[in-house]
Amino acid sequence: MGQIWKMMKTWQKVLAGFLIYVAVLMIMFLIFGSDGRNDEFAPQNEFLLDPWVPISIGGIDFSINKAVFYLALTSVLTIGAMVYIANRMQREPNRVQMAVELSYDLVRDNITRGNLQDQKLATRWFPFLATLFFFIWFSNMLGYVPLPTNTEHTVDIFGIAVPTFAIYATTANIAIPLVLALAVTVIYHTEGIRAKGFFPYFKSWLPGGLEDMNPIAKGGIFMIEAISHLVRPISLSVRLFANILAGHLLILFMGGGLAVILGLALLGTATFPAALIFFLFEIGLVATLQAFIFATLTAIYIGGATAESH
Repeated sequence: MGQIWKMMKTWQKVLAGFLIYVAVLMIMFLIFGSDGRNDEFAPQNEFLLDPWVPISIGGIDFSINKAVFYLALTSVLTIGAMVYIANRMQREPNRVQMAVELSYDLVRDNITRGNLQDQKLATRWFPFLATLFFFIWFSNMLGYVPLPTNTEHTVDIFGIAVPTFAIYATTANIAIPLVLALAVTVIYHTEGIRAKGFFPYFKSWLPGGLEDMNPIAKGGIFMIEAISHLVRPISLSVRLFANILAGHLLILFMGGGLAVILGLALLGTATFPAALIFFLFEIGLVATLQAFIFATLTAIYIGGATAESH
């Protein structure tokens, strides 16, 4: 059998593997069949934020829930990991230190210096951009670590209702990316006003060469630019939120959620490899890429607000 496998061409091996996979699916279908459609399972409930510790102050909900827990855990991991590594830097770096140094160079050279030409400005805003990048990265990565946070479905252990394992990311909640985006918006406008002055900053929104243009046309161009600035926090937050949420939904459905809804055990077997691929893709690329894009756009906005020309 082994000799025959070695003699087969690549396309023949792929075809044989596919046929074996289909045969396994057919056997699974014959064994388990279909349990019928499940109308009780609601995948969207995975993202509901049930209050763990209800707290209300002045009519405002300050309850501790899953999002607050992940936010606190992300903050502790970000600070703890950076401080731990910083206190153990060596002349001859190990693999962990090399990875950290590569990440440091990425934020310093590509994100910060690549978009902030003024070195004093780059030095001033590097700590913020680095914190932003690593906080979002830790949040995204932590979102793919199963933790016992699913309070809707519990397991009884010695009379205690223990939450089941689930994955969740703070950046999959629109509130967190939106707050970060609003903070970035305030920062780059403030930096632009500080560098140019209040009225000159807003005047700089107009491109050069419009001195002889009709004032009404100038006003129209200014309004278009103003709308683009208003849209920035929305696009910045939604980009991060939508990518992380979509990744978690794909993993949820491909990992068995769709099979539970439709009541087809066979479908769960068929989609599980796709779930594994999506999981590895999200960890290997999307989590880091979204942190990089968010931090890079922040640097671009700060650089554009302080640039001499539009």
